[in-house]
Amino acid sequence: MDFEFKQAIIVRQDLRMSKGKTSAQAAHASVSAMMATRKKKPDWVSSWFLEGQKKVVLKVSSEEELLEAKRRAESERIPNALISDAGLTELEPGTMTCLGIGPAPNALIDRVTGGMKLL
Repeated sequence: MDFEFKQAIIVRQDLRMSKGKTSAQAAHASVSAMMATRKKKPDWVSSWFLEGQKKVVLKVSSEEELLEAKRRAESERIPNALISDAGLTELEPGTMTCLGIGPAPNALIDRVTGGMKLL
């Protein structure tokens, strides 16, 4: 099957989160980005669901790289969600952990995430 839509989840590696913490933060990013996209581009979300909800999970090495990805997503007009931790377990309150982008057309996502490595 050829996928036309995907969602990107970008995770900071410099925080050295546990696997469980990383998974929870990535889940927050996925759901929050989908909700943001549903408000602005409901047709993108519908198509993405019909295709099976393709996701890629990528890594960056710093908060600066995470924020740069957010700027690029916004310049492409892709709805996104920056996740900040509540600080109840491993991290300080307000620590930016992940960014969810889309779902959006593959080409738009690739303009933002091109060159990033898979987690």
